[in-house]
Amino acid sequence: MQQDGGMEHEILDLAQDLAEIGRLVDDDDVASVLDRFVRRVVFSVPECEEASITVLTQDRPEIIARHHKTAAQVAEPSRAALAEQLSAPSGPLQETLLYGEPRRIGDLAADHRWPDFDAAAINAGYRSCVFLPLPAAGGTAAAFTLFSAKPDAFGATSYDIVLLFALHAGVAFDNISLYDNSTQLIEHLQSALQTRTVIGQAQGILMHRYGIGSEVAFDVLKRGSQDRNVKLRNLSLELVDAQHAGKLSAVLQQYGLSQ
Repeated sequence: MQQDGGMEHEILDLAQDLAEIGRLVDDDDVASVLDRFVRRVVFSVPECEEASITVLTQDRPEIIARHHKTAAQVAEPSRAALAEQLSAPSGPLQETLLYGEPRRIGDLAADHRWPDFDAAAINAGYRSCVFLPLPAAGGTAAAFTLFSAKPDAFGATSYDIVLLFALHAGVAFDNISLYDNSTQLIEHLQSALQTRTVIGQAQGILMHRYGIGSEVAFDVLKRGSQDRNVKLRNLSLELVDAQHAGKLSAVLQQYGLSQ
């Protein structure tokens, strides 16, 4: 019963995050909200190691939110290679986005439909995955992707949970008043992609300077953002600009991140 109560608590927390998405208008922190969403899914769905949300922009998949359960620097190259395959113009994710149909691979080692994708996923440490279309209105193609290190991980029970999350994510897209048509949605998500790029650059600066992992670097950025009441994107952009201008030490000290 305690486990069921924990799951109920996770779902309630997820609902709060989705409600926050529905309230966004001109706020530029969509990327952070979507990041929290996929993080919640990774830690709520049994055996899930990675989750991502993707939209179709100019006939090519674009990953707008992605989270791994484990933070391992040695795995970053293989995960980057998998991201390239996910964004490739062919593969299971592309089919889900184009046709609005789910795709599930029970054992990547035994699948022969998408050999390049299968090889990249296995190299990243995964053995099964599932792709679900997000039921968003307005003609926008979006999909929800989950990976597991175990074959046939997404059975009947966990698959139902994934479907529940996918349905809520689709409703969230529909509830954002700014996104009254697919063009506006794409424009805002592209802005979110730019925000993620800046945050990723700032993470890289901290990782290189202090010899820390990506998760720790992100936590450091969040701490600086919260302590100084500055948006995460603005803080990240200031760090990136300071790095280019040779003034990084002063900016880190300004935000209490010098140690």
